[in-house]
Amino acid sequence: MRGAIFDWDGVVIDSSSLHEKSWEKLAQESGYDLPEGHFKKGFGKRNAVIIPEILGWSKDSGIIDRLGKRKEELYREMGMLEGIPILSGVKDLLNSLRDAGIPCVIGTSTEKKNVDLACAQHDLSAFFSGAVCTEDVTKGKPDPEVFLKAASLAGAEPQNCVVLEDSAHGIIAAQRGGMKGLGLATTRDRKDLLECGADMVVKDPTHISIGLLESLFQS
Repeated sequence: MRGAIFDWDGVVIDSSSLHEKSWEKLAQESGYDLPEGHFKKGFGKRNAVIIPEILGWSKDSGIIDRLGKRKEELYREMGMLEGIPILSGVKDLLNSLRDAGIPCVIGTSTEKKNVDLACAQHDLSAFFSGAVCTEDVTKGKPDPEVFLKAASLAGAEPQNCVVLEDSAHGIIAAQRGGMKGLGLATTRDRKDLLECGADMVVKDPTHISIGLLESLFQS
């Protein structure tokens, strides 16, 4: 293992409640309806895909961009007021990886401003060599672009990297990029992640050790 790539929401931070509430607030202030099951269907996808394809709100690129930006503004407003929870075990894992000299990089579908906010709240920036966010890619997950760029930031070949992911699209992206995929069943069922090709699934970051990550490369 030469690099560890962390998805953000549901892997490092417990942000699902804030994201769901920000979609609800956006729908309320914009006069749109939210389809049943929209949040689960959109998990791990970019707003540019969620708004036209899952919510069915608009196909107009200008409207999609405006709504997507407003949704993230609402998320950050709530995050500043309520605080963004970090998942248990994350800092211990990041400390272990840093002590072992394994570069850690963020690879996420969220905006950089969202990442920066949580990093500031939990003093996380020093643990990561860099971040690839939604602004840095042209194709969203399950395309592997975000993880391939993250591997490059880590200075590692894709086949020597492990991706920590909680979404089906993220696991598929890791697989397509030739990387190991460790699923975290924080927002999805273990069965779903295994069916998508996860090499292993754990309940949450408290169950991850360097030994466990290294074992993925021995099978």
